[in-house]
Amino acid sequence: MTLPSLAQAVKVARRELSRQSERQGAPRVVWPGLEEPADAFDKRITAIRKQWTGRILAPHPHGYAVPATVQAVPFPEKLFRLLHPEAGTRYRCASGGRGSGKSWAFAQAIVLLMITKRIRILACREIMRSLRESVHHLIAQTVETLGLAAFFEITDREVVCKTTKSEVIFAGLWQNTNHLKSLEGVGLAFIEEAESVSQRSLEILLPTIRASGSEIWLGLNPDSPDAPVMEFVNGTRPDVRHTHLIFSDNPFFPIELEAERAHLERVDDDAYRHVWLGECRLHSDAQVFKGKFSVEEFQASPIGCDGPYFGCDFGFAQSPLALIRCWIFDNCLYIDHEVYALGVDLDRTPALFDTVPDARKHVIRADCARPESISFLQRYGYPKITACSKWSGSIEDGVAHIRAYERVVIHPRCTHTIDEFRNYSYRVDRLTGDVLPDLVDKSNDLIDALRYALEPLIKGGGDWHFIGA
Repeated sequence: MTLPSLAQAVKVARRELSRQSERQGAPRVVWPGLEEPADAFDKRITAIRKQWTGRILAPHPHGYAVPATVQAVPFPEKLFRLLHPEAGTRYRCASGGRGSGKSWAFAQAIVLLMITKRIRILACREIMRSLRESVHHLIAQTVETLGLAAFFEITDREVVCKTTKSEVIFAGLWQNTNHLKSLEGVGLAFIEEAESVSQRSLEILLPTIRASGSEIWLGLNPDSPDAPVMEFVNGTRPDVRHTHLIFSDNPFFPIELEAERAHLERVDDDAYRHVWLGECRLHSDAQVFKGKFSVEEFQASPIGCDGPYFGCDFGFAQSPLALIRCWIFDNCLYIDHEVYALGVDLDRTPALFDTVPDARKHVIRADCARPESISFLQRYGYPKITACSKWSGSIEDGVAHIRAYERVVIHPRCTHTIDEFRNYSYRVDRLTGDVLPDLVDKSNDLIDALRYALEPLIKGGGDWHFIGA
């Protein structure tokens, strides 16, 4: 047996003393309980201070008062509850849109976990060609922001906590399937941009994370409702804690993004709902008005505008009563009021129509299939309501006319109109997925009313687009 030299023994001793010093100087992480009042947390910190004089990091929900003797680490409320250590679960999933704070919260929770105990963490995504395409930079930036750089070693391959020996390794799932199968001792896998992860990658990764008490965290901006990761969002798995949040749930939402958010809200409702509200992309080539409408507030003015034009579609059985008001200006169609009501008796119709300004003063073009309803309304305060005409291909002509406007702008209060413009679609072949030329007869009651309102312009042919120009 060879004994170490004195120099070697001194070197080992110095290294151990250094490690002990680092451990003693490392911060302690203390989370308030999920339902712990601020005053109770204050008392708990006071008790801890009798034994611990070093630095304390206190993760807390935004707005929660922590003692001045600790370093506050705030989280958006929903993410604090999702990531709290008390809320133990196999899967923690945060879905949502841009600016919701998901990535920062995950990075903070990972750094706090690393400083708390020894753990091996895998940060992964479906495709990762370099660390620039990973959460590596965000974790490193979080270490700096929290003032913890002295306790971490950050290389171009991994992030290591020097006091606990925790480590984060980074990998792309698709190109590392064989390597993933051999991973051992991973206590946490964080899947970023999980909406793009394939079923094959999930099938390989999930059983690989098998250490006792191990967890899998997922962050995603939903894309397709059929994506494999959606099983962690739609409530079909009992072992998942899930929260959905958007920019308004993030008290740290950067003001620099507000103009970008507001602009997209005005010009592209489909993209806005996906990017900022974290909704799946519902539109496809089958959507009739894809890319043709926006949702924004406006004040319709008779000066310079043509209109208003009113259209009515009477309810049948389970179909709603629908009334719409629109204007035309500068080759754009503006929709600012609607009536949408189910199960309405005819004698209640005038009162509903009165909720739309000036409805009694203007011509209302209504579905000609209900002459008795038109006659009733003419007798009860709506003398200008009249039957529209229909012709072979009138539906298709009406849709083409609406699509020919440069923009269709819908006021936010017209919620049912917005839904119909979002969902009105062509039929799709069940076997091939091909978009067929046939319109699906649903999500179109207010759109039918809009066609009736614009009937003279639709029948007028090519001259309509000069109106209001």
